[in-house]
Amino acid sequence: MSDLMPEAAEAGAAPAAEPEPAGPAPLEVPRAATGDARVDALVERLGDVDHLGTDGHVEVYEDVHRGLRETLTALDARPGPPAPSPAPHPYDNRS
Repeated sequence: MSDLMPEAAEAGAAPAAEPEPAGPAPLEVPRAATGDARVDALVERLGDVDHLGTDGHVEVYEDVHRGLRETLTALDARPGPPAPSPAPHPYDNRS
């Protein structure tokens, strides 16, 4: 009998099966509302990774990042009050 081998293996017992890897488990990270429906929808989309393996996370993160960038860009493009028209140059009214 060897000190390196467990007795069960020497007695002809079947080796223990490898444990199955655990599936995705929700992190249950709380997500607070921001007050902007577009941003809130994107933040909620992050919850989709709770049901995906890690290889699926990148797609969700990139989608959310793209949506947040588009939302911020739209804020920059939002029309504000009209710019005041420039004062006429005093020499432009020559007759």
